[in-house]
Amino acid sequence: MSEELKLALFDCDGTLVDGQHMIINAMRQASKICNIPYAGDDKVRHIVGLSLHEAILNIYPDLTENDYSLLHKNFVEHFQYLRTLKDHDEPLYEGIKDTILELNKMGIILGVATGKSTRGLINTLDNHGLKDYFVTLNTADDGPGKPNPAMINAALSDTGVLRANTYMIGDTTYDMVMAKQAGVHSVGVTWGYHEKHDLVSSGADHIIDHISEFIDLIKMQLKVKHFQIGL
Repeated sequence: MSEELKLALFDCDGTLVDGQHMIINAMRQASKICNIPYAGDDKVRHIVGLSLHEAILNIYPDLTENDYSLLHKNFVEHFQYLRTLKDHDEPLYEGIKDTILELNKMGIILGVATGKSTRGLINTLDNHGLKDYFVTLNTADDGPGKPNPAMINAALSDTGVLRANTYMIGDTTYDMVMAKQAGVHSVGVTWGYHEKHDLVSSGADHIIDHISEFIDLIKMQLKVKHFQIGL
């Protein structure tokens, strides 16, 4: 393991892209097809970041096994249909691409830890021309979802970066708890789907209001490191 390398792990929906609209649309449509009363946009928005399995159980805890299977199936089908539309709604947040490019120039290793499927994540990154910048991609397909630390542990294994040099950047309490359980820095972003006070209460080490502030955070910590070495 290298003491110098730094790893920035990003959540996807709510952090890199605003994916709530497609998720809400797909859950609303799936609920309608299955004749299950829709839980509401706010409740669906709040589970963005979890694996689909965990999300459905969170929104609809009392579903029968058959209803769960039907809802899961119809959500996936409608979500995949939305992806085929030329103007599907999953835009990057302001400053994301510039920040990814700058971090790459700085030599920061980049990765993703998301509740999306691998197929969905690759589609999203490809659509925005970002896939080649990420060294490690960790999704709900690979094992336990958030807040289990398995995805972060996998990223650390992929890259060989120390936990002390790893940052999890996300918009939900699931991201903050996952980071804490993995023993890495937790960076909460305020432009996503969970409230700032919830991020703080769930253990965020840092809160940023714009993605460019993460570059400032990294540069500041690099300066502190170099100063300590100089001593």
